[in-house]
Amino acid sequence: MATSTERSITVDGFRWQISELGDGPPVILCHGFPGLGYSFRHQMLALAASGYRAIAPDMPGYGGTDVPRDIDDYTNERVSDALIGLLDALGLDRAVFVGHDFGAPVAWTVALRHRERVSGLVLLSVPYMPDRFPLRPSELYASLARKHFLHIHYFQEPGVADRELDGDPRGFLQRVFYALSGDYRYLDIWQHPSEGNGYLDVLPDAPPLPWSWLTEDEFAHYVEVFTRTGFTGGLNWYRAYDANWERAARVGVAQIEVPTLFVAGANDPVVAMSGAQALDRMRDTVPDLRGVHLLDGAGHFVQLERAEEVNELLLNFAAG
Repeated sequence: MATSTERSITVDGFRWQISELGDGPPVILCHGFPGLGYSFRHQMLALAASGYRAIAPDMPGYGGTDVPRDIDDYTNERVSDALIGLLDALGLDRAVFVGHDFGAPVAWTVALRHRERVSGLVLLSVPYMPDRFPLRPSELYASLARKHFLHIHYFQEPGVADRELDGDPRGFLQRVFYALSGDYRYLDIWQHPSEGNGYLDVLPDAPPLPWSWLTEDEFAHYVEVFTRTGFTGGLNWYRAYDANWERAARVGVAQIEVPTLFVAGANDPVVAMSGAQALDRMRDTVPDLRGVHLLDGAGHFVQLERAEEVNELLLNFAAG
């Protein structure tokens, strides 16, 4: 089995850690929380075997990539522009961009700001959301957190969640991977109060590994990396919500004009929280939407939980 090549590349003083596999038209794979470029290992193998060059960076704040101190450096605009700088450094004119979780808004921001550099767009888990919240996100989340445990609100205060998660990387990762998978109802966590609870207090106990979609060795890689780096870089993406909201005021409602594919688990809590109207809104604002696929039984980590199905959809889309 082919293995990817890992290397560091510095662009304008910023160090990226990227994994690469294959030759041919490039596909840039952007992960979310708590992920790594490694989270696309199954897609990289399938893409390389089909004649594509798969490139999976550790996103800013993660793994071997630099951890910016300025929260603005975690905004969709800043990261999307940094990805274009990475594309330039790699000598690539255009690429298919794939984004999961936080990687999805970054990928669609690349398509909005740099349309000529994007040959196709694949959104995993998070549908395109062109409409701006009526309230500042931190205020909205604080309001919801008066009645429910809301991780987005808990993550806002620097240092609080960082200390908790850094104190037990293995316990947190195993429990959050399970809680967000298709085998658990993540929204049950909302039944817990915010007052007096940390994230580990409300996450369910996870069954022992291996699972059908995650081996002990694969899981150990995440534990090793996050034990070394801590979680602050990943948590800073949540702390950039307000900055993203402020920038959205300048953009307004924009259509995505590149060919686009959407894939998610039917049990993904992001889809449940977004609601069916979000999928309808995406159809209205993405004229060249080539498909909306909700995979039965899968949860948030659809590219891992249903790797073969995601690979087939991704390859068919890229070929088109």
